[in-house]
Amino acid sequence: MSELLEFGRNVLRQEAEGISRLVEVLDGSFDAAAQLMLSCPGHVVVSGVGKPWLIGQKISATLASTGTPSFALHPSEAMHGDLGRLRAQDVVLLLSNSGSSEEIVRLLPVLKRMGCSTVGITSGLTSPLAQSVEVVLNMGKIDEACPIGMAPSVSTTVLLAMGDALALAVMKARAFGREEYARFHPGGALGRSLMRVSEIMQPLHETPWVERAATVADALNCITVHKAGAVFVLENGVLAGVFTDGDLRRHIGDESLLSQSIGEVMTQGCQSVGSQVLASEAVNTIQTFRIGELPVVDSAGRLEGHVALKDLVSMHFV
Repeated sequence: MSELLEFGRNVLRQEAEGISRLVEVLDGSFDAAAQLMLSCPGHVVVSGVGKPWLIGQKISATLASTGTPSFALHPSEAMHGDLGRLRAQDVVLLLSNSGSSEEIVRLLPVLKRMGCSTVGITSGLTSPLAQSVEVVLNMGKIDEACPIGMAPSVSTTVLLAMGDALALAVMKARAFGREEYARFHPGGALGRSLMRVSEIMQPLHETPWVERAATVADALNCITVHKAGAVFVLENGVLAGVFTDGDLRRHIGDESLLSQSIGEVMTQGCQSVGSQVLASEAVNTIQTFRIGELPVVDSAGRLEGHVALKDLVSMHFV
């Protein structure tokens, strides 16, 4: 085994051990910090210097995406005008391994004067940070994995893990579910996987449909107008069936086909979907039954619109 490989494995062991120790030292202060965030009427503002600043930005982003309004504030910028972003109803989460970072220490009395609630994450339990904030979260004993013991490594891993634990605990307490999460993540595969049919369906006025008494000629004209591959057949507004190109081929030899009632040649009992189910369910139905248009109906079977395969392709669902 090479020396570098072994060193890399040791780094991973040390960082894993840092998180394991964090589990052991976590106490009631964690609950107090989570409760402050949960009841915060303003923003949870995350601040730190150096590598903790970078970790803080990620923690803030996780909070914001899981239901807790948040932004990151650099302490140096805060002292040069960005304090105007803060309000007394905010909770400020301060990150510092030593708890003695000059920029953080200078910010502490200002936050107190403004009336902000404060939470600190630090391993320096006798530091200025620990002595000044309302709630202290202990990072435990930290030995950096750096060969010279200087570069933040274990400490930043522990900070990130603590931030995730806080953000997700508050998320759980809010009962922040899949629908809320989807609203904050509309882009990409993640957003698509959580979208509802109502968000991707074509409305009724853009859906090809005819009444059961209509002729096949009427149905074909409707298909042409909507540039579709099928037309849905209704009886008193309720979905009764569908007429597709496959139905047309099966009856193409009938001399009187165009004048026949669409109800005589349609396929009855076609697949359908409700508007509030996940879009992924509609995609699965379309792929399973190899259909180009899927009708969307309400609880009484009334047609509300449709989902088209061509639209799903353009939206990268399939």
